[in-house]
Amino acid sequence: MRTVWFMTGNAGKVREAKHALEPLGFDVRQLTVEDVDIVEPQCDDLEIVARSKLEQARPHLPDSNDALMVEDAGLFVDTLNGFPGVYSAYILRTVGYRALLNLVEENESRGAQFEAVAALLIDDTIHVSRGVCRGTLASFASGNEGFGFDPIFIPDDVEIDGKTITTNGLTFADVDLSIKEQFSHRSKALDGLIELLSTPESASSS
Repeated sequence: MRTVWFMTGNAGKVREAKHALEPLGFDVRQLTVEDVDIVEPQCDDLEIVARSKLEQARPHLPDSNDALMVEDAGLFVDTLNGFPGVYSAYILRTVGYRALLNLVEENESRGAQFEAVAALLIDDTIHVSRGVCRGTLASFASGNEGFGFDPIFIPDDVEIDGKTITTNGLTFADVDLSIKEQFSHRSKALDGLIELLSTPESASSS
């Protein structure tokens, strides 16, 4: 199996990547870079952030022949002009769900979307894929299965092969991973990477 080192401190992200990539012959392992500060560029583009993290992590690969993956995601709220977006992890860590919900509770619209960018360095080529999941913000946090802003995000129903897929109004944190993967921005980004790996000529290059 080809080893893919996923640089993240989030075990939930690693679990989702394993579920998507290991059936294709990739051994996904978590890469933590100790005593090194990974600096995020100050910008509003997830792809720029992901590419920057990839280049910073590259020297720390255990084996230069292995593949390296990073992923950056954010929650973009319609009535807040896309905030918190690329700053989602910081907002969650510093003020939590309630502060974000307080900003939108007086608004009629609670539309939002999760966006993810997955970037994979393999054989000196960088492959980049995006995924988007539309939904609405819940009135309160619920569920224990997810991470990040999953407990306050209810995905829109989707139609796949003529069948409606729904969480029945539950948040991503209320449902099992196997259900979440049918909707999620991260799964869509990983699916895009898989497609790019099978058609290298369409990939983004470093």
